Amino acid sequence: MRKVFLADAHLKKPEDFNYRTLLQFLTGLKGNTDTLYILGDLFEFWLGHDKFPFPHYRPVLEKLEELHRSGVAIVYFEGNHDFHMGPFFEKTIHAEVYRGPEVLFLDGKKVYFCHGDQVINADYGYNLYRFLTHNRLLKLLFPLVPSRLPSYIAERLGRHSKGNHSRRERKWNYETIINNFAVTKFKSGCDVVIVGHFHTPFLKVTGGENQEKSLLSLGDWVQQFSYGEWVGGKLYLRTFTPPDPV
Repeated sequence: MRKVFLADAHLKKPEDFNYRTLLQFLTGLKGNTDTLYILGDLFEFWLGHDKFPFPHYRPVLEKLEELHRSGVAIVYFEGNHDFHMGPFFEKTIHAEVYRGPEVLFLDGKKVYFCHGDQVINADYGYNLYRFLTHNRLLKLLFPLVPSRLPSYIAERLGRHSKGNHSRRERKWNYETIINNFAVTKFKSGCDVVIVGHFHTPFLKVTGGENQEKSLLSLGDWVQQFSYGEWVGGKLYLRTFTPPDPV
């Protein structure tokens, strides 16, 4: 059975093409996938709630519940657009949720997982944003926030993030930064590094048969529809093409 990795769908409305395409993709995981790893920013914006907080996310949440019932384990790494996932995702989706990077073992290999938003240490403005939004004190206020307010924030955040991402891409050499970051993790003993966030899909494998090191940058599910796949101890970068019109 395979394992699947995806990130950065930035889902907004069920009628959007990337939303409909992702639902098709998730449906196709039943019966051939043992674990789905989501490395953050599945949603354009999510903040912690115990119940179904956002009606426009219901189709994908129901699909994830369906996958769980079919036997697919779900592991979620919070991103910079979705955080404090625990209450709902652990209780309802039965997902394993990580608030930050984590090292897990797959087929005996040491794999470093992270969304990737903390890779650029010199991005001080973003680091302040993350500190504020991921603060546990702020989490206590989230249940008091009307669900319409996060929808408004999502719309504003989406427009700001799109322009900001383009500016950051011009300022930072993403592939070089990701490579340098991965080297530090390889030196610490990791065999594989998997990141999201940068919307830059590539797979780089180095070393010999017994010292192989793999770096996977997942790209996105906004325009590229790229995802990772783990089969027989090997890592692959794939692109999804819908079998039928969506």
